[in-house]
Amino acid sequence: MRRSTVIYLVLFAIVLGAAYYLNNRQETADLEATPEPTTPIEYLFTFTDGLPTSIRIESKAGEVVEVARNEENAWALILPEEAAADQGSVEAAASQVATMRILDRVPGLAPDAVSLDVPEYTISFQFTSGAERVIEVGVPTPTESGYYVRGEGSEIVIVSRSAVDSLLGLLTFPPYALTETPPPATP
Repeated sequence: MRRSTVIYLVLFAIVLGAAYYLNNRQETADLEATPEPTTPIEYLFTFTDGLPTSIRIESKAGEVVEVARNEENAWALILPEEAAADQGSVEAAASQVATMRILDRVPGLAPDAVSLDVPEYTISFQFTSGAERVIEVGVPTPTESGYYVRGEGSEIVIVSRSAVDSLLGLLTFPPYALTETPPPATP
């Protein structure tokens, strides 16, 4: 037999074996994707509250920062001293208020276990609807994905860390507006 004939017979045998295998293999059971029941996403504040018009953050150490919208609807720094506010940083933090997502509810948790007997931070909000809300912020969760927070309903919940951190950033770095540096005096 010629060499090319042997190669064709071997290739034919391989193709025949693959066809036999594919036709006679055991059928795999189609796993039906059963949708898991999803829990609805909950936020700390409802859309009926509106947008924040004032934010006051107080730390356990006594540091305070407060920003509020003025007559021109621009953010102004009230505390630690009255000054013009950096609009971008305050608006970025204020936009997080509406997205403060409740990650979990923790019923029966002792407030002193998560530093809510004497809160690490107390944050007060005033909204366009006229509603005023106060939350107390405790320590971060063990996984550091959120903070323990107690709202007005006195229920302890875990709130997403990114939203709280953006607000606490106002306390750490008060949002003073950038001012121009005056040119050096000429002699």
